[in-house]
Amino acid sequence: MSKPLDTSPASSRTGSGGVVGSVFDEKPAEPPNVARRVWDSFRCNPDYHITQKGQVGANGQVYDTDKSAAPLARVLKGRHLQMIAIGGSIGTGLFVGSGKALQQGGPASLLIAFSLIGGMLFTTVQALGEMAVLLPVAGSFSAYSTRFLDPAWGFAMGWNYAMQWIVVLPLEIVAAAITIRYWNSPVSSAAWVAVFLLLIISINLIGVQGYGEAEFIFSMIKIIAIIGFIILGIILNVGGGKNAEYIGGRNWSDPGAFNNGFKGLCSVFVIAAFAFTGTELVGLAAAETANPRKSLPTAVKQVFWRICLFYIVSLTLVGLLVRYTDPRLIGQSTSDAKASPFVIAIKDAGIIGLDSVFNVVIMISVLSVGNSAVYGSSRTLAALAEQGQAPSWLGYIDRQGRPLKAIGVASAFGFLAFLAASNREDEAFVWMQALSGLSSTFTWGSICLAHIRFRKAWRVQGHSLDELAFRSQAGVIGSWLGFIFNVLVLVAQFWIGFSPVPPRYGQPIKGTTALVQNFFQAYMAVPVVLFCYIVYKIMYRSPFMRCKDMDIRTGIRELDLGQLLADEEVERAAWPKWKKAYKYLC
Repeated sequence: MSKPLDTSPASSRTGSGGVVGSVFDEKPAEPPNVARRVWDSFRCNPDYHITQKGQVGANGQVYDTDKSAAPLARVLKGRHLQMIAIGGSIGTGLFVGSGKALQQGGPASLLIAFSLIGGMLFTTVQALGEMAVLLPVAGSFSAYSTRFLDPAWGFAMGWNYAMQWIVVLPLEIVAAAITIRYWNSPVSSAAWVAVFLLLIISINLIGVQGYGEAEFIFSMIKIIAIIGFIILGIILNVGGGKNAEYIGGRNWSDPGAFNNGFKGLCSVFVIAAFAFTGTELVGLAAAETANPRKSLPTAVKQVFWRICLFYIVSLTLVGLLVRYTDPRLIGQSTSDAKASPFVIAIKDAGIIGLDSVFNVVIMISVLSVGNSAVYGSSRTLAALAEQGQAPSWLGYIDRQGRPLKAIGVASAFGFLAFLAASNREDEAFVWMQALSGLSSTFTWGSICLAHIRFRKAWRVQGHSLDELAFRSQAGVIGSWLGFIFNVLVLVAQFWIGFSPVPPRYGQPIKGTTALVQNFFQAYMAVPVVLFCYIVYKIMYRSPFMRCKDMDIRTGIRELDLGQLLADEEVERAAWPKWKKAYKYLC
């Protein structure tokens, strides 16, 4: 008897064991090897974008592309954001730059300048938070300048912010090369620059998860070190040092509280501004949450405590323990090993080895801020590219969510740090520090002025403050104070530029060429910003924004304010007393 004809499709015939097979006995495709997967991860992913749907870009327009449903990879956890907010921007501005500030202005000028800049930043973060909760932005804060001031000024501020972070990377590494000479290392500065630069670039190529974990560890170390220094400084000041000698306020009497008078105070402002660079990021990080009314007050309180504890208290102790005439302070002598005033205070205490430990902390802070610089500048450049304010190729994002070409550009500027191997490392440090410090002043002043204009437009267009999910505690008055203070810092720096503080060691600056060079070292950011503004203004003839014409509705974040308030009341009622006290303070 013949077998019936098999009419089933060839592709569905079964083999032994009832397993469906193919007549061609095709083998399943082998998964790509590790090298292939790594290579493929660098390929472009057109569905990844920096700017999320509904966010306001630097060009003032709302991003509304369907592809934006898959934004740039965002995998940072709450612990990352909290630690970055508390200690992320603490770097050489505090640990190293404070030495020059102490030498030029004395301990009182150091304390006054950092306190005033800190107070101004508190009002700035409040103003930024109010706008960021209502209108979330991507890339940089220039969106608010574009919408509420002038598109040309927004363009200038976008590139100013990108430039600020680009410069910070080589600046931090140059500072590392200066600081590492404390050990009189026979290794060339160029070798150390190469090691630091390679490590920072590698961390950023790992992706945002690598950046977050590195920053979590770095910030934790810096916070522990500063708290430890504060405790040690108090002990040393009251007589717990090697000689059991009470110091108190002796250094405020001899050699004195001020150096170089009012001009010395003015010279400290730009150094203080550089030390606080990056603080404004807290406002945006907290605003990008499901309940900004809950997260933003916490973030602002963290800024307050960071300013008070990490900057004001630690620098007060530095001024009590280190004389501003100490020849070891940076900027006084090119023959002495450069050292942080924190390290000098510890070394003078006679605690063997602890000064070297703190110098290691400074090395870690260099890596931390340099790491943040590559991360921040690459994201800003990619966002500007997406929004038509930078070359489009900078918006390239690979399959792992990395803005690869922007990271490459930011890292390339890091090679400027090899200036540390030359005999002009001190000069390079001064140039880049002044450029970055004044860049921050422009950013903060623009945020305050944009908030003033936003509040007026909000009122003119018939809205009330009750409609805002978060209101600045400092209000418009705080923004006016912040804006005016930023203008005064620019004026003070202009004065220092053409009439510099006389150095304690070496020859005073004389001659037209030397004075012009000193002026541009102190005021380099101003012509760069004005150039960007004027070129854009001439090319596009952008208008100054009038209150009645401002767009304050497009891209607004809709929040059920009544429901948020009710949820907050229910949550607070369930808290124990200790938590209520903690939340009140922190």
